Amino acid sequence: MKWITSIAMFLLFGSFFFLGSCQQNQEQSSAAADDSSTAQSVETKGQSAVQDPDSKPNILQIALGSKDHTTLVTAVQAAELEDVLVNAGPLTVFAPTNEAFAKLPEGTLETLTKPENKATLARIIKYHASPGKYTVDMLKDGMRLFQASGHYVKVERKDDGVYVDGAKILGSVEASNGIVHVVDKVMLPPEE
Repeated sequence: MKWITSIAMFLLFGSFFFLGSCQQNQEQSSAAADDSSTAQSVETKGQSAVQDPDSKPNILQIALGSKDHTTLVTAVQAAELEDVLVNAGPLTVFAPTNEAFAKLPEGTLETLTKPENKATLARIIKYHASPGKYTVDMLKDGMRLFQASGHYVKVERKDDGVYVDGAKILGSVEASNGIVHVVDKVMLPPEE
């Protein structure tokens, strides 16, 4: 009878231990799920949220640091394309200045930055980006560059400079993931 009591006590303590262990595992799993959801929300910010002050700036950082490209940055953010401009690339971006955006018909930019026009705005921004790194010297007269929008743009060399789809290159800035060519015009893709 003593041994039955000992076995019962052993099973009773074993049950408490087992239940306590299960509860602790549930709490740990719950805490891990909370941590992973936090980690996931950090990941959803994408590469544009990464800060690295020691490296050469990427294309997005160059645009963010330019007082002449605040309108472009606003458009990129409205189209949610920030992460595209920080990817490894290489990428060539033709970056219209604020003055270039000001040449658009009145109300165009306000209309394009509305949430319902996000796809159209993204297509226009992608029309300003070419996969690969093309310095000014590499841009030959008559060349056709493939753009991220799926279209081609024509390169022209004139006496006063290099033009891409009619936009004059005013200057260039090397980036860690490609090159930015500052242009004087917003290039618009053909209607589809």
